[in-house]
Amino acid sequence: MEEEELGKAATPRAKKDLAPGRVVDTYAAQCETCHKWRVIDSQEEYEDIRSRVVEDPFTCGKKKQVSCEDPADLDYDSSRTWVIDKPGLPRTPRGFKRSLVLRKDYSKMDTYYITQAGKKLRSRNEVASYIKDNPEFKDAPLGDFTFTVPKVMEDTCPPDAKLASPTTTTTDGV
Repeated sequence: MEEEELGKAATPRAKKDLAPGRVVDTYAAQCETCHKWRVIDSQEEYEDIRSRVVEDPFTCGKKKQVSCEDPADLDYDSSRTWVIDKPGLPRTPRGFKRSLVLRKDYSKMDTYYITQAGKKLRSRNEVASYIKDNPEFKDAPLGDFTFTVPKVMEDTCPPDAKLASPTTTTTDGV
């Protein structure tokens, strides 16, 4: 069974407090029917698609005025660094923003959750402590805070990237 691929592209972005060139600036989903990549308008919409993609695969028809006959929005190539997310991850709980940053050596991404007050939470323990200290978030399920990171697609990394020693893994699907 072929699984749906969800992709994100990390490309240069001009913001001082973010790692330039190492943050996700484009969200995309691959159509299950035609395999073309479609840009997703927001992180929230992307997370909604990703959370449901196993039981409700993404197709071009789910975007307004788009069909499989239209050209792809993006081509999978090395003009940008691609990372492929694991399908079925839950949406980020309300009041938080999930942030992904590509390491300088392009070896992997790091996941953080940013609170409304701007506090960066780096682990499940920090999230649990924050929720305990802020009862207004007591309904946010801890299981919805996932630190699972997308897979960096090495074939799209810049040729001069100093990749960390690659590990060999075998995966099915995404």
